[in-house]
Amino acid sequence: MEMASLSTNSTFLNKNVVSLSDLSPLYKFPTQNPRRRFSKKIVSVITQPSSRMPATTGSVKSWMTMTEKLLAKNSEKLHVVPGENLWVNVDVLMTHDISGPGAIGVFKREFGDNAKVWDREKVVVIPDHYIFTADERANRNVDTLRDFCNGQNIKYFYDIKDLGNFQANPDYKGVCHIALAQEGHCRPGEVLVGTDSHTCTAGAFGQFASGIGNTDAGFVLGTGKILLKVPPTIRFVLDGEIPNYILAKDLILQVIGEISVAGATYKTMEFVGTAVESLTMEERMTLCNMVIEAGGKNGVIPADKTTYDYLKDKTTVHYEPVYGDEKARFFAEYHFDISKLEPLVAKPHSPDNRALARECKDVEIDRVYIGSCTGGKTEDFMAAAKVFVASGKKVKVPTFLVPATQKVWMDLYTLPVPESGGKTCSQIFEDAGCDTPASPSCGACMGGPRDTHARLNEPQVCVSTTNRNFPGRMGHKEGQIYLASPYTAAASALTGHVTDPREFLQ
Repeated sequence: MEMASLSTNSTFLNKNVVSLSDLSPLYKFPTQNPRRRFSKKIVSVITQPSSRMPATTGSVKSWMTMTEKLLAKNSEKLHVVPGENLWVNVDVLMTHDISGPGAIGVFKREFGDNAKVWDREKVVVIPDHYIFTADERANRNVDTLRDFCNGQNIKYFYDIKDLGNFQANPDYKGVCHIALAQEGHCRPGEVLVGTDSHTCTAGAFGQFASGIGNTDAGFVLGTGKILLKVPPTIRFVLDGEIPNYILAKDLILQVIGEISVAGATYKTMEFVGTAVESLTMEERMTLCNMVIEAGGKNGVIPADKTTYDYLKDKTTVHYEPVYGDEKARFFAEYHFDISKLEPLVAKPHSPDNRALARECKDVEIDRVYIGSCTGGKTEDFMAAAKVFVASGKKVKVPTFLVPATQKVWMDLYTLPVPESGGKTCSQIFEDAGCDTPASPSCGACMGGPRDTHARLNEPQVCVSTTNRNFPGRMGHKEGQIYLASPYTAAASALTGHVTDPREFLQ
């Protein structure tokens, strides 16, 4: 293999190997590229040679990546290659209140008003986006889901009827991507598609998971199949011990900042390495959740003991894990030394507008939002509580808390936070002056109706644990959203400006 050294703004794919040295220091990138000015030398990028290794029999043996194997398995093929179009059998289809009515409309139009779905036990319907609102059109969407699911006898419909008290709805769960995992619908070796771009979250379980449109979803409802093009795979090797002030949100912001919001367009983002192996399932979900913010078709992490332990009490469905071949070829390979990573934010108005949190200390903020499929899991709130306990102070700006699911909400009131003297998250949040944890839903992550809890109805500056910071994403089109980890969000709430959490954690 040839070796070549390149400047950081050069094209690397015309060579087999490009070495860009270490991560440190992260804040001295050349000024001519403003999105990378804080990063000096970050990754090694490798593209494999195009030649194939001969098998011992003398015939040509083509090795496959994990995603290629997943799609080959569910298309009943022995071998597939990137760019190949396949009819893939779907194991689980998920839809929710925003896209569900549209997908149902397509299904009825194409298959008939009296048609039945291909498998009532493989369709999962989760109202979660615009739930706790007086908006009649939003309420009508949930009614549409209910009528369809009752008519189809859908087994997994997580309904909500009493909007005044979410606890009065035992079937209601909350944010679809977290509920899918908690209810055992995410399983290694399977294909899961959903009418939401962050369906890629489920790739953390070692499965192919991707968002699809309403037309495709309508077809899946009727046939259980979907036409997919096999994506090439970019491999991200994350090694090193993760510092105690870094979370998975920092890892994915680093990756997106490095490759840009278009850097993985229609590609698999596969995550491996010692740092990935050390992550909990919820942190792995955060990592895969935001691959769509880099344009990725899907994100995937090989299943291991952590995966199996998480699933023990969540599913009785038999599953068969799939792993890539050791000699599989990748479109590119990036290496990161996570031990040198510092807390990051994504400044307005793009998830790849990466910056060090400490470099934004002069940015005054109006509020903090902790929630969503990205940052509203139990461990996310535990992380925020850890910062509040370490500081012993009260927040200086309104701090909104929106648990992803009913289970997360219960955890906030029942699980003790380590090193807090037995206090729960809810007690710690109350002591710190935070807003009372809200009803579980997607909340203000996607803006929603004007009466949505914590929606940005004014042109304010918000530090948020969500996934997107485009103009208008959380409501007001002139709002300024800084994407951050729960550590950084909590630290910023305590100071009233964007704050590196090391001020309280070291």
